[in-house]
Amino acid sequence: MSRINTNVSSLLAQRILGQQNQGLATSLERLSTGLRINRGKDDPAGLIASENLRAEKAAITAATANAERADQVVNIAEGGLVEISNLLTELESLVDNSANDAGLSVEEKEANQLQIDAILSSIDRIANSTSFQGIKLLNGTYAYTTSNVTSTELADVVVNAARIPDDGFIGVTANTVTAASTAAIFLSAGGSNTLSGTSLTIEVAGNDGIQQFTFASGSTGANIVSAVNAFTAVTGVSASTSTTYVTFNSTEYGDSQFVSVKKIDGDAAYDTALSKDTAGSGGTDDVTDTGTDAVVTINGQNADVDGITAKIAGSLLDIELTLASGNNADGASSSFQITGGGATFSISPKLDLAGKASLAINAVSTGRLGARTVGFLTDLKSGGTANLVDGDVDTAQAIVRKATTKVAQQRGRLGAFQVNTLQPTIRSLGVALENTAAAESQIRDTDFAAETANLTRSQILVNAATSVLAIANSQPTSVLSLLQ
Repeated sequence: MSRINTNVSSLLAQRILGQQNQGLATSLERLSTGLRINRGKDDPAGLIASENLRAEKAAITAATANAERADQVVNIAEGGLVEISNLLTELESLVDNSANDAGLSVEEKEANQLQIDAILSSIDRIANSTSFQGIKLLNGTYAYTTSNVTSTELADVVVNAARIPDDGFIGVTANTVTAASTAAIFLSAGGSNTLSGTSLTIEVAGNDGIQQFTFASGSTGANIVSAVNAFTAVTGVSASTSTTYVTFNSTEYGDSQFVSVKKIDGDAAYDTALSKDTAGSGGTDDVTDTGTDAVVTINGQNADVDGITAKIAGSLLDIELTLASGNNADGASSSFQITGGGATFSISPKLDLAGKASLAINAVSTGRLGARTVGFLTDLKSGGTANLVDGDVDTAQAIVRKATTKVAQQRGRLGAFQVNTLQPTIRSLGVALENTAAAESQIRDTDFAAETANLTRSQILVNAATSVLAIANSQPTSVLSLLQ
């Protein structure tokens, strides 16, 4: 080289050394941080993908925590229900013991009533004190609210679960395609309902039991009705009369209900007078009839119907409706809205309606446990219509059993929510977190095997470039020989 003002070889060596130093710095940064992507310039597309995956990991972690929290809430609610269930078992024992009228003194009944009053107070206390972080769980806080429910059309509405849109409601329309019926058998005596010959003995059976009746000659339809209805609680069969026949009906609707009337002995006019219709066609001495379930649609979906109780269970709505007399008719319809309530948990990484799980935790106070058809636990208190001292003990037992069933059903729904919704969700979220973390690691994390190889390569190249730069810088000194 004969020019010294511009050392092109040095400039070239400097540029190469700078590049090698930059590569060495990159390898050192990746090895020290453990990340292949530390800033956007490292891999713009990879950075975008990994940041999205990081956000998904955070959402999955939060959803898992929410599901685990929901499981804890349900555990606390179910714990309160367990205690109430135990108290109801004790209540059943006291009621049954108090029914032994001939072997129990008034003082003993009063003592049992004191225990019942204490149990009922305990049930209300548990319903009002079971809470999670100050939020009461068994007092109806998480029951669903409805509007425009007409009692003459729907006797009962139970919303078990509903995903209600934010600031919205769910409309429900129940259409009765075909009305339900009770089992029915007709008894007539030659166009009359008065016995004109000998006495009549019949056997009446229903879902609850069987009873035999004997009527003297001259007994009227009213006499038959009075005798049969006195044993309705035993047989599950009620009777009514008109001018020409007596009707025996099951007390409940549905194809699981039956009435059987058999002539044992009696008036010849009744030889062929038992039938399934008022005309008496095909009458015999022994007739059995069954009721029919209603055919109901709820929001256009065919409902599962037992008698006059229709229910649907789906991902968006789980509801049970009991038809009243106004809606147990062909073509009848009723509409209402579910406006709020329920315990709603966000158990999905994506915050939308599909990612929420909701269920009802209904109130279990003494005023709510029981049924409209028989009464509620409050009727068992001192002075109530079903108290043990001077009340109806049979009704008391029916109320306690309805209450026990209601608590058991609620426990079953909560348990099903845990085992079929929360636990599978927690497991699936755990798998999703693992896979998402693996995908994010694949994109963003440093491959130490490859990067240590790059580091060694960069170190060698930096050393080589440094040596070359030294040589390039010393080359211009060769011109001094020309000046000697």
